[in-house]
Amino acid sequence: MKHILSLFALIFLFSCTTQKTESKYTKIEYQAGACFGSCPVFKLTISPDRTAILEAEHFNFSKDFSKGEFSNPREGTFNGVIREADYNKLISLLNDLDVKNLEDHYGTKNITDLSTSYLRINFTDGSSKNIEDYGKRGSEKLRKVYMFIEDLRHNQQWAKVK
Repeated sequence: MKHILSLFALIFLFSCTTQKTESKYTKIEYQAGACFGSCPVFKLTISPDRTAILEAEHFNFSKDFSKGEFSNPREGTFNGVIREADYNKLISLLNDLDVKNLEDHYGTKNITDLSTSYLRINFTDGSSKNIEDYGKRGSEKLRKVYMFIEDLRHNQQWAKVK
């Protein structure tokens, strides 16, 4: 009986530990460019140790958008550590994308008022992948990655450094 209780205790303890996702990425960088409206303009760089730098230019934190905000100074540079569960989710989304086999360019520039996103991934094997997506419409899985990364601006703790 004692052994059975010990076995259940061990199973319970192991089931409560967080699942760590092994990353094959040495750097994840996402940049969102301007549009003819109030699209957020920023660059977010994430390292494998989950440290991140958010370089916020315009329209990242204000609730009331106006084109006049472009004349304001940039919002600033922020440091943070991405929560482990969020980092693991991001790695899972990227792994599901098969990043290396994505196109380098997406979008049509026939429409002139959309934002361009840039996803730059460095891999542990020394290779890299750069994706430019005008209009952020590459594929459904790619859009999920964009939305997830863009949400990190609002659901993580950021400390302003500049």
